[in-house]
Amino acid sequence: MLYEIRPQAGWVLAVDIGRAYVRLALADLVGEIVARKDEPSRAGSYDAVLDQLSGIAAELTTEAGLGPGDITLTVFGTPGIHDKETGALRVAPNLPGWEQAGAVERLADVIGSPYVLENDVDLAAVGEGAYGLGQGVSHFVFVSIGTGIGMGVVIDGKLYRGSQGAAGEISYMPVGEGDPLINPGRGMFESVASADGIVATAERLGMAAATSKDVFDAARAGDETARQVVALEADHVAHALAGVTAVLDPELVVLGGGIGAQAGDLLIGPVSERLQSLVALRPPRIEASTLGADAVLLGALAFGLTTARDLVFERAVAMTPLG
Repeated sequence: MLYEIRPQAGWVLAVDIGRAYVRLALADLVGEIVARKDEPSRAGSYDAVLDQLSGIAAELTTEAGLGPGDITLTVFGTPGIHDKETGALRVAPNLPGWEQAGAVERLADVIGSPYVLENDVDLAAVGEGAYGLGQGVSHFVFVSIGTGIGMGVVIDGKLYRGSQGAAGEISYMPVGEGDPLINPGRGMFESVASADGIVATAERLGMAAATSKDVFDAARAGDETARQVVALEADHVAHALAGVTAVLDPELVVLGGGIGAQAGDLLIGPVSERLQSLVALRPPRIEASTLGADAVLLGALAFGLTTARDLVFERAVAMTPLG
C-alpha cells in the first residue's frame, strides 16, 4: 500500500532558546510554517524564560486554531548538554538557572505535548543538512561562533552526538592565550574567540569597542587595530579547525552564529589560508551559513518532522482495522 502525508494529521512546534532571542515556529507535517514568533529572550531568569515560552506557544497554537493537545511533538534547542540523570542543563553558562536539577523536565509545562531537547548547534547542523549548504554532503561540521562557541558533527549523513551528547563542545579546546582554568565555565577557545573574547582583545590592543560587530565594522572600514583583532580571531579559529580536521576529516566546514555567518567576508579567506599551513592533507572547504539566525529553528523543524511523521504513521497503522 502507498501512503500520502495529510498535512494536518500532525503538528510540530520548533523552539530555539538562545541568550539573546527565543524563536518559535509551528508547522504541519509537510513542513509548512503556519505561525511563528521571535522575541528578545528573558534568558537572564530561568522562570521568566519558561513563562515567555509558554505564552508564545499558546499564542501560536491559538493563531493556528489548535489546542495544546494537537501538537504531535515539540523540539527544544538549547546550548549545553542535557544531563539525563539529574535533568539539568550542563555547560550552558549563558542560560543561568538551567543548571539546577529537573530544569529540563519543566519544559513539559510549556505546551503539554511530547517533547525532545537537543543541543542547539547540533540542530543547526541538522538544519544545514536539510535546508542549507550541507545538503548532499556526507561529512561536514557546523561551527557556531557568537555569544558562545559550539560545533555540530555530521558523519555519513547522520548527526554524531558522542557517548554523553557532548561531541562538538569545542569551546573547551586549548586554543588561545592564557590559562585554561581562568574561565573554566566557558572554555579556553570560547574565552578568546567568542563575541566577548573579541571585544576583550580589542580593548587589550587599545581599541574602544562595545560589541564584536563594532570591531568587524571598523575592520571593513580599514581600521588597523580592528584588522589586528580580526587576524587574531582568524588564527584562533584556524587552530581549532586544524584539530577538528585532523580528527574528523570533514569535507565542509560551515561557519554560523552571530560572528561565523555575519563576519564570513573577513574570516573565511584568512582562516582557509592559515589552515592550509596547519594540516598535512587538503583542508576542508569553509563557507558561511546561508541560514543565518534560522539555522537552529530549521534544524528543530527538520528533526521534529521526521519524528512526528513516524509517530503519526504508527498511530494510523494501529488504528487501521485488519481484514
